[in-house]
Amino acid sequence: MIHRAVLFLALALGLGTQLTSATEVLVNNTEGKLCLYANLKVNFSVAYEAVGDKNATAVFSLPDAVLTNGSSCANSSSTLRLSFGQGHSWTMTFSKGVQNYQADSVSVDLNLADAAVFPNATSNETMSVTVNVNATNLSKADLGTCYSCNSQDVIREGGVSQTLWSVLIQAFVANGSKSQEITSCAADVPITPSPAPTNASTAAPTTAVAPTTPIPTPTLPTPTTGKYHVTTGVNSTACLMADFGLSIGFKIQGQLQKMNLEPNGTNASGTCGVNSSQLVLSNPTATLVFTFVNETAKFRLHAVTVNITTGSGQQFYSENTNLSLWVASVGSSYMCNKEQSYNISESLALHTFDLHVQPFAVASGKFSTAHECSMDDTTALIPIIVGCALTGLILIVVVAYIIGRRKTYVGYQTL
Repeated sequence: MIHRAVLFLALALGLGTQLTSATEVLVNNTEGKLCLYANLKVNFSVAYEAVGDKNATAVFSLPDAVLTNGSSCANSSSTLRLSFGQGHSWTMTFSKGVQNYQADSVSVDLNLADAAVFPNATSNETMSVTVNVNATNLSKADLGTCYSCNSQDVIREGGVSQTLWSVLIQAFVANGSKSQEITSCAADVPITPSPAPTNASTAAPTTAVAPTTPIPTPTLPTPTTGKYHVTTGVNSTACLMADFGLSIGFKIQGQLQKMNLEPNGTNASGTCGVNSSQLVLSNPTATLVFTFVNETAKFRLHAVTVNITTGSGQQFYSENTNLSLWVASVGSSYMCNKEQSYNISESLALHTFDLHVQPFAVASGKFSTAHECSMDDTTALIPIIVGCALTGLILIVVVAYIIGRRKTYVGYQTL
């Protein structure tokens, strides 16, 4: 079911912003003239069954390079079909009215036999999902204009989550030239408060109103520690292990919100590789992706992607693909029991508790020797403590010596 805020082309794929660069396509008609233009960002989050009766989640993006075979333009209808990878495609259809045009449906066809995208999938069939768009939920674009929507939206249907944002698209291009005129989606248009009445005779009487103060964000309890393990092989051997409690702070329209990740109801999946491993945590309200890399015999948390749907239906997304956190040698694990806070982006902060993670070289389903964070490592304090003690002892000796010298000097003068 499409979220009520879906606006015209905010109907697409995936898991968030900045995870992918924009995909630009131009479709020509039979005369070789431009008839449909699109520049957009699309991501996918797909739940599927993996070997060993496991539930897995594939997270990927619409690539920059796509094929437009199957796209077409007609007088009253147009089709944008983008093919990519090994048998995957995403399709959007449009219809034209007297003065405007709109999107009618979105279809996704995903080839589960593509092991690079769907590792250990039990099926090799094609997963197909079609969403028929309810026109009452969409903003129509004026003919001869480009539809623009920088805001993001998510639809979930048949195990496939789709997100689209940063959209610039024009169906039914006239005269082979993309328009410079813009029809913006409602989500991008700022809300202007209504002006106060100026006619004193009709203005309502004023009454004193007590000043309002922002409602503080409630303090959350310490989150429950979850054990999130990625397994592989027939024996379901753990290849990635992550134990932690997680609290998430995020801003939507400038308002700070917080939530704890509850282990109950959260599914852990992902992939394990030699140079890159990925942990995907998903539940009905949130999807988090942690990407680790193996560089020069050390591993680190390289990227974090967070996608949240709040209780009121608002959508939040943020990502950082240039992190260097939780660094340790490959073959060991990283541990930090104390609370740690990480500003992932301007709108996202993660707070971890009792963290213990090992994304590579897991043996026998157990954590290897841990590299402790500086807050946990008390051995680092020993030299500081010894140094302070020695400094204090030296000061005491110096002060005692000065006092002794003064007493000796005074006694000599008396004689």
